[in-house]
Amino acid sequence: MASGLTHLNEKGEAHIVDIGDKPVTRRRAVAQAVLSGQAETIATILGGGLKKGDALAVARIAGIMAAKKTAELIPLCHPIPLTKVSVEITGTSDTSIRIVATAETTGQTGVEMEALIAASTAALTLYDMAKAIDRAMVVSEMCLVEKSGGKSGDFVRTP
Repeated sequence: MASGLTHLNEKGEAHIVDIGDKPVTRRRAVAQAVLSGQAETIATILGGGLKKGDALAVARIAGIMAAKKTAELIPLCHPIPLTKVSVEITGTSDTSIRIVATAETTGQTGVEMEALIAASTAALTLYDMAKAIDRAMVVSEMCLVEKSGGKSGDFVRTP
């Protein structure tokens, strides 16, 4: 395998990884994204005051829908039968919102990308719904927070 990357074959060409011989295990991943903006913008989003409607509900649904479409968005991801996807959105300060997405499956490959896609899509949905009042918002801190299951074992991000 070229350079130790699983998505490259011996010739260094991209390919989808063969997971046929991997054991079926319960797998879970948690990812986050942070949306920062003006205090008034964050209060308006959290308070449900946007003209486009309930941004939090729309962002949750967008994140869940995106997780289900991960294999269509990331070329070398396997389609995964998700057993659970949740998106939690909370204000963390006057100027930021934290989006935490959890994806779960019982299968032969992990759900890290599904959780990351869910968190980022929910954050981008909030941006889209509030951009009319604050185009300077920033989506940041998108990362895997934790994962469990599979051959590589557990991972927990340390602060």
